[in-house]
Amino acid sequence: MKNRYYWLIALVLLVGAIVWLLQDSGSVDNESIRVAVERGDFFIDVVTTGELEARSSEKIHGPSGARDFRIWNLKIEDIIPDGSVVDSGAYIARLDRSELSNRIKDEQSGLEKLESQYIKTKLDTSMSLRAARDELINLEFALEEKKIRLEQAVYEPPATIRQYEIDLNKGERAYLQAKKNYQLKKQKAEANMQEVSASLNQSKRKYERMMQLMGQFTITAPKSGMVIYRRSWDGSKIGVGATIGAWDPVVAELPDLSQMVSKTYVNEIDISKVKEGQPVEVSVDAFPDKKLTGEVFEVANIGEQMKNSNAKVFEVKVIVNEFDSILRPAMTTKNVINTAVIKDVLYLPLEAVHSNDSISLVYRSNYTKQEVKVGESNDNQVIILEGLQEGDEVLLSIPENSDKYELMTL
Repeated sequence: MKNRYYWLIALVLLVGAIVWLLQDSGSVDNESIRVAVERGDFFIDVVTTGELEARSSEKIHGPSGARDFRIWNLKIEDIIPDGSVVDSGAYIARLDRSELSNRIKDEQSGLEKLESQYIKTKLDTSMSLRAARDELINLEFALEEKKIRLEQAVYEPPATIRQYEIDLNKGERAYLQAKKNYQLKKQKAEANMQEVSASLNQSKRKYERMMQLMGQFTITAPKSGMVIYRRSWDGSKIGVGATIGAWDPVVAELPDLSQMVSKTYVNEIDISKVKEGQPVEVSVDAFPDKKLTGEVFEVANIGEQMKNSNAKVFEVKVIVNEFDSILRPAMTTKNVINTAVIKDVLYLPLEAVHSNDSISLVYRSNYTKQEVKVGESNDNQVIILEGLQEGDEVLLSIPENSDKYELMTL
């Protein structure tokens, strides 16, 4: 009986000890994480995600004359894989020829009609002028006969001679009128032939240009390099099945990989901090151990809407200082833009500073909460202007019963 009593007491003590340890450990967890106020140079950074691209590249163009024939969109029927390395003159892509082929058929049909019209006009003109020339020759002969008859009528009565003179005058007028009509017909015929010939030549030139354009629907590389798909307005890559506009018929690009740029976007809250010439730490997700340096060289003046968001962002371009053959366009980058450095200041982690009724507080292990005056902050830390000294320790998180902590004001 006594042993059972001892065992019961021991069990109660054990349970009590466990409860006390659990409570104590909880309080230790809340209060044991302390951080010290540090002094040093404070870096104000803007951290963004971006994408690598070549600073300059040569565009691979499709046919430039398609719009001359009212072809406004060109569909990519086939294209080599994105990132392929090619030699100069190598095959790149093939565009859909169906619309141009239909235009060529229509033009060929029109050309054949114009050729027939040219031949017909030429024959009609030749026959018409021949008839006019024959008539003119006949009138000339008739006029000669009238002259001879008048010359031989010396001994004829005056009335007869007068009649011959009238006939001769009529013949001369008829001949002159016929000669003038012939010249007019000839000029008209020449004008008709020139018009038909011009239409025919224009159609021939158009047909030849179409045939030349047809050859441009197979696209080759202007020089050696890596082929990179172009991106459309919505950011998607232009590949098989996509269309390119006739006003800007770029199919792909050959980037200059010797000079890379990290293109990123900064939100409108932070864009005022970012300036050209600021240093940047660049890292590539594909190679996390590789650290690169860069410099902001272009900041957009006008913001744009971020996809699937109401946020406004500004495009920022960072030139990468180092060359590395492993860097490729479209690789994801992390960009730490150093917008300012404040020398020799006190600072704490952001998590250690808390707001309460428009004042900033830190909690100390002596059950006091200290009002502090804060300055600039970055993603991780905040400057302490007043209220703490270098080396002072504060709690990282709000402790239990924090409302019972004594407030120490500035």
